[in-house]
Amino acid sequence: MKDRMGREIDYMRFSITDRCNLRCKYCMPDGIDCMPRWDVLSLEEFEAIAIAAASLGIKKIKVTGGEPLARKSCPQLVKMLKNIPGIEKVTLTTNGVQLDRYLDQLLDAGLDAINVSLDTVDPVLYEKITGRDKLADVMRFIEKAESLPIPVKINAVSIDFRQLQENGKATELSPQENWQQMAELAKHYPVDVRFIEMMPIGYGKQFKTIDHNWLLENMKKVYPDLEEDTRVHGFGPAVYYKVPGFKGSIGLISAIHGKFCNSCNRIRLTATGDLKPCLCYQERISIKDALRSGNTKEAQKLLAQAIFQKPAAHCFETLSSITEDAEMSRIGG
Repeated sequence: MKDRMGREIDYMRFSITDRCNLRCKYCMPDGIDCMPRWDVLSLEEFEAIAIAAASLGIKKIKVTGGEPLARKSCPQLVKMLKNIPGIEKVTLTTNGVQLDRYLDQLLDAGLDAINVSLDTVDPVLYEKITGRDKLADVMRFIEKAESLPIPVKINAVSIDFRQLQENGKATELSPQENWQQMAELAKHYPVDVRFIEMMPIGYGKQFKTIDHNWLLENMKKVYPDLEEDTRVHGFGPAVYYKVPGFKGSIGLISAIHGKFCNSCNRIRLTATGDLKPCLCYQERISIKDALRSGNTKEAQKLLAQAIFQKPAAHCFETLSSITEDAEMSRIGG
């Protein structure tokens, strides 16, 4: 289905929980008051929305959170979504901490790809960012990437983490050192490492993003043979680059300094059944009541309405114009 700007909307992000086992400084550093379980959609309700979405041309679904694997039935939902006619791809974004436990179930369910949210490979900085000593758990999964039947991507938020304080001390790892260490993952493993400009939503407003124009210039200095990678890596807005000898590619998702709204192809569903046409704005349409009353036609109508009224562009570059004030964990990462 096309929105009012003529963009083809064929990708939907399902946030299936607001819970998480990490406490990342830019997301939920002190935790949150979790939503009552009754307010969170059931697997069958997610399935019903996906069926309606497929009838409107949605082909790809990303399962997110919070941390989606905090919901033990996540693999079951993946299987349900994969069985819906018209849904071609179901992928997962996770912090990776519990992948060892759930990987076989996810693969058996038919999962098509995994994105791991990981901002550093420095153990000290990782614990400062996340509040947990879990880097080794994530790295065990990344080290398996070579043998996996599905692609793996790493999502790293572009922030100068030297502003983080712990026991009165700030991290000494510079942005240059951190991004280089992250990029080297693509050298040693067949993974795409994508750097994502921080969007000023929730706690993210307290952190200034690293300008990807600066990052790209530095990448070219460190890797003089860097060249654009025009292969299709997925269905998102990343611009990819390859370095000779690397097993994977490096991607930039530049929401602030490389605005890509004219090609945006997505719509979001929160765990409580709110459709969000755009991250930047507070506007949302609740689909939950229609689902719980058994009115599937109304649910489909509401979804079509949310797609059609998708705004022309976000305004993250103008903070005073942003109207969304919810934490990212409640919206869906």
